[in-house]
Amino acid sequence: MADLTPAAGSWSGPRIVAALRDLAAHSAELGNTPAVFVPPPTDLRLKQVRLPRDAYFDRHTDVPVAAAPGRIDAEMITPYPPGIPVGLPGERLTKPVLEYLTTGVRAGMFLPDAADRNLDTVRVVAEHTDR
Repeated sequence: MADLTPAAGSWSGPRIVAALRDLAAHSAELGNTPAVFVPPPTDLRLKQVRLPRDAYFDRHTDVPVAAAPGRIDAEMITPYPPGIPVGLPGERLTKPVLEYLTTGVRAGMFLPDAADRNLDTVRVVAEHTDR
């Protein structure tokens, strides 16, 4: 069996295959998790409307996630998995992105850098400074 990565030894391939077979054999025991809404890739691209540094250091407020669409993000929001930022300071938040994040959190997604890791609220630039 070929190595799966350049760093793997010859022992790793059979162990990984055995682990995957075991997982498949017990998959019915894992239970169901809530569905995650995944918008089309084009809907995951937010528009940058302020410089990231300006948005991050400007006056901000935490708003309920339902009130966040259309507001300017003041924090980085990186869901794990996959570990790729979805929201960056200075980007205008959209309903599809927020729905992806909220359904993901319900399914077990982790947001290590969000001010509210449960995503009940989102940190946004204070309204009077929105441009």
